[in-house]
This record gives sequence, structure tokens and C-alpha cells, in this order.
Amino acid sequence: MKNRSRRSGQTMVEYIIIVVLIAITLIVLFSKFSKAVGTKVSGATSALDSDVGSEAQSEVDKISADSVRNLKADGSGL
Repeated sequence: MKNRSRRSGQTMVEYIIIVVLIAITLIVLFSKFSKAVGTKVSGATSALDSDVGSEAQSEVDKISADSVRNLKADGSGL
């Protein structure tokens, strides 16, 4: 019984480590590709509405790696 409990705890720790590694990877990828993704989204927005698209393009120009790192929990802070 003790061995089974220990194994269950070990499995939980392994899952937590995997989730943390995935989260770190996603944060790094998001910060690397944020400018490219922003450009694509602003281009799609421009295709739908030129006024809103120009606003979106001006916001994309403000994106930098530092601004992505300093985002607040609600996504504001650029």
C-alpha cells in the first residue's frame, strides 16, 4: 500500500513538471512570435475593416519583447 501511494505522488510530480515545461515553452514562443502574430492579425483586420485595421497596425508597431513580458493579467500594458 505504501509503495502504491509513493508511486501516485511520483506520477503527480511528473505531470506537474511536464505542465510547467509546456507553460515555459509557450511563454518563450509567444514572446518570440508576438510581433509576427500581431502583424497577421492586423492584416486580417485590415481586410475586414480599413479603419480598424489601421488602428491594429499602429498597435502592432508598439509590440516589443519587453512589452510582452510586462503584460498584466488582463492582457493590457503595451
